[in-house]
Amino acid sequence: MSQDGMSREEYEEYQKQMVEEKMERDAEFNTKKAERACLRTCLRDKYRLPKSEQDEIMIQQAGDDIDVPEEMIKMVDGEAPQEEEEKESIMGQMQNLQNMDMGQLKEKAQATFVEMKSKAEEKCTVM
Repeated sequence: MSQDGMSREEYEEYQKQMVEEKMERDAEFNTKKAERACLRTCLRDKYRLPKSEQDEIMIQQAGDDIDVPEEMIKMVDGEAPQEEEEKESIMGQMQNLQNMDMGQLKEKAQATFVEMKSKAEEKCTVM
């Protein structure tokens, strides 16, 4: 019996499991590092920046197992930001105005104006 209450066989099995888990974690970590390196390479290509040897080596070590998520690829390609830019553009805002209820907007504006006027009258004796 060892100090932890495990037999020698149990302790050896435990050590074997620990080594296997460590190898799995290391493999996952290296895959994540390679995915990040691939993403950086894509960004460097897009913006015509100099290549990094470290990233190239990391990608080669990982082999063909690298899959960059689709969302990241869209961000690199610029597909997702276009939708946001479209919403923020003048034409996008004009389309939003067409969908608004003008009566409700007018009521809200009048209520805000009346509220501001009453607060101003409370604070200013001249009004």
